[in-house]
Amino acid sequence: MKSAFLRFYEELNDFLPKEKKKTSFSCTFSGNPSVKDLIESLGVPHVEVDLILVNGKPVTFSYKVNDEDNISVYPVFESLDITGVTHLRQKPLRNVKFILDEHLGKLARYLRLCGFDTLISKEFTDNEIVRISVSEKRIILTRDKQLLKNRLVTHGCWIRSVHTDEQIIDVFRRFDLKNMVRPFSRCLECNSLLIDVSKDDIQERLLPGTRKYFENFRKCPGCDRIYWEGSHFERMSNYINQIIKTL
Repeated sequence: MKSAFLRFYEELNDFLPKEKKKTSFSCTFSGNPSVKDLIESLGVPHVEVDLILVNGKPVTFSYKVNDEDNISVYPVFESLDITGVTHLRQKPLRNVKFILDEHLGKLARYLRLCGFDTLISKEFTDNEIVRISVSEKRIILTRDKQLLKNRLVTHGCWIRSVHTDEQIIDVFRRFDLKNMVRPFSRCLECNSLLIDVSKDDIQERLLPGTRKYFENFRKCPGCDRIYWEGSHFERMSNYINQIIKTL
């Protein structure tokens, strides 16, 4: 058996057992594994990693680990001056779009509320999520670490918290979304972009109070839902503002 010494930094420690967090530890291995395979065998998905140093020098995921290598692994937004060093991850996507696993339904609604193109369905298998992510250049958000270890995945994030408020804040920080928010531009149910609609065209669908007190309406061309700036609009606006203030 061979052994290497590893140290994971910052939030990558979230994937490790307590005894291996924030410290250097020895890892035994056999054969000639790539550093990507070794890291993922310890529970850390490759999409969470931005820089690997072996014996002080940057390497790619394909590097073959040698006996007694010292390996330092850094996350995507680790505060570290690595000017001139090749990053392991793909460049950030120009158009930020997401695809979520079925366990993140509330997070999906809040992302849509903020205007982000967000897909989610109970019908999606893991393979379909990966396929759609790759073909449509979507970022995978998931509570399933194994999903992010798929070799085809280039952009993804493991959602650590089970609380929606913490989830949305983490996603905003991870992908620097603060200045990309376009609230109330998407349907919360089907993700379609909303369009303005004349009140005259939908009057028969409105309740008497809504018809009396509101003038501006938007419609979803996908599922035909009607939206207006009622009390729910104010609550949601306050929620978005609170999220942005925490960033």
